[in-house]
Amino acid sequence: MRGVTEDPRLDDMPLLDELMPWSVAPLRLGRSWIVAPDVRTLRARWERLVAARGDEREELFRPSRARTTASSVAALPGQRTGTGRFAREDGPCPAPVRLAHGPFDEQWLLPDHRLIDNARPELWRVADASQLFVVEQGHVPGATGPALLVTAAVPDGRSPAGRPGRIRPLFRRPGGLEPNVTPGLLPLLCERYGQAVTAADLSAWVVAAALPSPAGCRVPLPRDPDVWRSGVELGRRLTDIQLRGAHGGEKPRLPGGRRPYVRAPIPARPATVAYDAGQETLELDEGRISPVPAEAWDFHVSGARMLEQWFAHRTAQAEPGSLEAMGPAAWPQEWTSELLELITVLALLAQREPERAALAAHPGTTRAELRAAGVLPVPAAARRPASVLDHQEEGPEGQFALL
Repeated sequence: MRGVTEDPRLDDMPLLDELMPWSVAPLRLGRSWIVAPDVRTLRARWERLVAARGDEREELFRPSRARTTASSVAALPGQRTGTGRFAREDGPCPAPVRLAHGPFDEQWLLPDHRLIDNARPELWRVADASQLFVVEQGHVPGATGPALLVTAAVPDGRSPAGRPGRIRPLFRRPGGLEPNVTPGLLPLLCERYGQAVTAADLSAWVVAAALPSPAGCRVPLPRDPDVWRSGVELGRRLTDIQLRGAHGGEKPRLPGGRRPYVRAPIPARPATVAYDAGQETLELDEGRISPVPAEAWDFHVSGARMLEQWFAHRTAQAEPGSLEAMGPAAWPQEWTSELLELITVLALLAQREPERAALAAHPGTTRAELRAAGVLPVPAAARRPASVLDHQEEGPEGQFALL
């Protein structure tokens, strides 16, 4: 961020960019109507669009410099969608896929490359059931909250404030192959800590210990093996909470019977969200959810309160007649279930924040030491995507892509 200087105490702490060197820029969607909190809305929007003809279709489409209804593009890797010009499209809606639409907000996306300005195809080529995405959050000086988050869904890399960070897949190839870790780092850590260290261990440590900075996430690497082990264990727990049952894990639950419940029904179209700290109640107009721990309400990322932002993404007004304006006639039950789960996730993460913050207090390996060990500088090849193409990809107008 221009005009912001690095804390001198962090100068020689390794950057995440030096430990997990391959990264992808955030997706550039280009049009907001291709994302929605529910699948039914996306299908209705698609049907409305393909029923339109000529100038009406072009206007509903929301053309940009990168995409119009006449654009000719290749298929999005791993997705079975058309590659003919969208002006001629009259087929069924493609199956929506989960998208991490900014921090703690899983929505649905129409995964059609003709609709997305820049989908980052290299990201989709490695997205599978084994993959984990580490997403840096925008740096806001003085803001509280985690420096990075993890998700099993393809992330768009949106940041609620500040400059968006980078998306770092844990593996460079599908099937959990070729860790996205600087060559030589894992053997060095194995030797230092006297135990096997995997890419998943490093990812867990990063989730627990990463610190925000203007230069990007900083990652302390402790000298004490016991600190490393406790941090990895904490990071695994934080990762499981954020994954919400993905990768075979369990859905998060608050201990001691503190599960939030709907105490008064949420109205069909709530317009406001507020918090009553004395009653530990989340208020959506006359709707009531409790108990909601204060730390869940106060949970911020990059300076933005997560519960407020989640609500705003589902209630913001759109231009009448646009595809963005198409949505549920009333608040769906599935949104309530997702909100209850989000409250639980934020409360559980906030409870572990003191443990997470304490990890940076321990002496750590410096960048100079990593250079002396031959781990740094990062080889240029480690920053480029791996060649993962073991099959032909369909190019524009049904032709095979030239690889």
